[in-house]
Amino acid sequence: MSENNPAGEAWGATEEAAQAAEAGERAAVTPVVAVVGRPNVGKSSLVNRVLGRREAVVEDVPGVTRDRVAYDASWQGRPFTLVDTGGWETDAEGMAASVARQAEYAAQAADVVLFVVDATVGVTDADAAVTRVLRSTRRPVVLAANKVDGPAQEAEAMALWNLGVGEPVAVSALHGRGTGDLLDAVAAHFPDDEEGAGERAAADEEGPRRIALLGRPNVGKSSLLNRLAGQDRVVVDPTAGTTRDAVDELVELGGITWKFIDTAGIRRRFRRLQGADYYATVRTSSALERAEVAVVLMDVSEPLAEQDIRVVEQVMESGRALVLAFNKWDTLDEDRRYYLEKEIDRQLSRVSWAPRVNISAKTGRHMEKLVPAIETGLASWDARIPTGRLNSWLKELVAATPPPVRGGRQPKILFATQADVRPPHFVLFTTGFLEDNYRRFIERRLREDFGFEGSPIKVSMRIREKKGGTKASKGSVRPDWRR
Repeated sequence: MSENNPAGEAWGATEEAAQAAEAGERAAVTPVVAVVGRPNVGKSSLVNRVLGRREAVVEDVPGVTRDRVAYDASWQGRPFTLVDTGGWETDAEGMAASVARQAEYAAQAADVVLFVVDATVGVTDADAAVTRVLRSTRRPVVLAANKVDGPAQEAEAMALWNLGVGEPVAVSALHGRGTGDLLDAVAAHFPDDEEGAGERAAADEEGPRRIALLGRPNVGKSSLLNRLAGQDRVVVDPTAGTTRDAVDELVELGGITWKFIDTAGIRRRFRRLQGADYYATVRTSSALERAEVAVVLMDVSEPLAEQDIRVVEQVMESGRALVLAFNKWDTLDEDRRYYLEKEIDRQLSRVSWAPRVNISAKTGRHMEKLVPAIETGLASWDARIPTGRLNSWLKELVAATPPPVRGGRQPKILFATQADVRPPHFVLFTTGFLEDNYRRFIERRLREDFGFEGSPIKVSMRIREKKGGTKASKGSVRPDWRR
């Protein structure tokens, strides 16, 4: 409803049904291109060059990318999915071995493999070992000879014929040289899909509901995504900060397809971060903007930290639905549980409206409670109160508890309307300013009488113009995200 001309709409509006987006995987299948290669050969730089924007985290040190991360791309009007991967070393150990497994999974699942090699270094034992694995996948391979910045390096690129995977395509991810020829070579291996093009154009843009997994580093976000997906979808390691890119994964739970977005841990001193950690934090914020509901994970084996509270505040500021997930619940003893409940009451009182689930990503404890909590938050986030019902409720509320007097006058609430959903936004049309306490009172009663569990509520007021042209507050809308 319009905030600029509300009078006729406020009292004459008919009941509007809440619009709930249908969850389900609707996007037509597009070709998948996996970008693989040993560490620091320029895979993520090449991905950014193909996308035409800086999406993948890039830093001039090996091992920045760790998970396989999918991006939507297109070439000559043909859409495809581009999957960036971490450095592939066949004899790696520890976390590097987990990164290599993710790269191998990506190659096995792809329609085309884009094998990136550093032409200035030539064929290494690691390149040869990756080549042997790629042959076993039986996928078409396009060899990208990267870092060929000019004609002087083209002879070095030709030496990569020795890998035995076809003609190397000389490119420079840094300058964009040769990327058109490279994409032509990749697209030549795409499966025919004339009919699918029309289906993609007609596909619903919304698709599955989107859930961001947030939290400070090392609270178990990646472990939770792997548990939900039923596979080792992302790298998990005791080292804090393992995840650096936002990783999307379609997961079917309860007969519904959801898009879960694993994110890098939000760190305490954002302005002091450098390099890959800085851009990882930027991408976490971007992932939250793409999401509809945020599941904030907290490690119950440790006291709640300032970072935990800051993550929750970031979700509230974004206006996304919120679910609090207390992970590692299986590690609690009675003493820690007692103090944890006190910490929650003291530090998270402002989000007492958020559904809470006590889980263990490691053992799977109470995982079945996560989806109902997410559905509750989304339903509240989408909810709309019919204007007639809202004003009948507000009339009774104001009659029982009128606004406090301010400046010798008592402001009146003329009527109210719900201006928006996602999150619910209520506008109060008044004759004067309403104190913060009274607006918090209205929000609290809205929750008590209409629910809104799991969703923030936005309350604004619009003060009526005085007669004679003097304005109490021209067109003022005062947002209030009180919890």
